[in-house]
Amino acid sequence: MKNGDAIEVKKIESNDSSLALNSSYPKSKLFADSPMISKSCKECEKWVEKDIIYAVGVVNKQNSLQSLAFVYGYDYCADKSTYEKIKNVIKSGVADIKNVEFSETKELGRVNRVDPLCITYLRVRGMWGIENPFTVFEYVYERNYSNEFNFFAIINNEKYYSFDNYLELENLCVGNEQLRISDIEIKNPNNPAKLKNAKLITFSLAGNK
Repeated sequence: MKNGDAIEVKKIESNDSSLALNSSYPKSKLFADSPMISKSCKECEKWVEKDIIYAVGVVNKQNSLQSLAFVYGYDYCADKSTYEKIKNVIKSGVADIKNVEFSETKELGRVNRVDPLCITYLRVRGMWGIENPFTVFEYVYERNYSNEFNFFAIINNEKYYSFDNYLELENLCVGNEQLRISDIEIKNPNNPAKLKNAKLITFSLAGNK
């Protein structure tokens, strides 16, 4: 969003499915110098880094949205150094293979001239995945599967109070049993032994049963 946060939208079709991130590792923040984002994303405005929201929806076979989760990357994913370390070890391992021609790519690597005719190449790609937020944060939030719709958002306190309209949201909760804001503690993705103060925002629509 212009002058705002970045959003990564993911759809899953099973309540407990993991998220397929393909060649991009999980992001605690989005950086403008990342080689894994498009040129249009980099040049859409002047920016260096953005907070990123993972918006994850669970849809049924009729493509109807049943559950939705919003979580910020830095409350969900480790720092990029964690993933870069693993990526670099694998790239170095491929590059150190003897008697092969290795070329640098945005992926883990590419090995050229594999066969005697020198016409075959091998792309080495990372296929990253991460457990979905409903699974990761089940220690603070559980879906009610009898509801027609379930929503939750987790925002650490520092980010929550940085919004100038959080009081409007809190006022909407008054007398509304479907919308609630709770004070919780969540695990720090870089050190689960440390807890962070956060807000749990939930909304639900009761089913017809």
